[in-house]
Amino acid sequence: MAEEERIPDEEWRTIVGNVPLVSVDLVVRHEGSIALGKRENDPAKGEWFVPGGTVRKHEGLEDAVHRIAEEELGVAVEIERRLGVYEHFYDVADADVDDGKHYVPIGYLVTADSRATETDDQHADIRWEPIPVDAGDLHPYVRAYLVDAGVATDAA
Repeated sequence: MAEEERIPDEEWRTIVGNVPLVSVDLVVRHEGSIALGKRENDPAKGEWFVPGGTVRKHEGLEDAVHRIAEEELGVAVEIERRLGVYEHFYDVADADVDDGKHYVPIGYLVTADSRATETDDQHADIRWEPIPVDAGDLHPYVRAYLVDAGVATDAA
């Protein structure tokens, strides 16, 4: 799929301010560890989070999984299984709206063909956590993915 143009800011504000966003979030596994990225943007800025992103119009969910793994981590992945459908509510957003951001992400457990070491513009750093992951200090949304993927115990 060719790189799409960015949605203009005013249109993005209208979208974020009025509808939930469908996204995919990835628990990326490679050789006994999982990838976490330190977020550079809202929501969840400064948190260690799983890679993920919004599904584009007319893009299949599995196509979105592969695109996001490539864009955010620079790796190819094999989909192991779908974890489920989640709901994320944030008080803040990357758009100038008063009532935050609402996502409806579909979680996936995937295996990467290599370890990502480079970051994209959404992440300050990438770290690989050994499995089983001590998820006690991670964001509750991340913790839910890791528990459902069977790579962490519910430490909260």
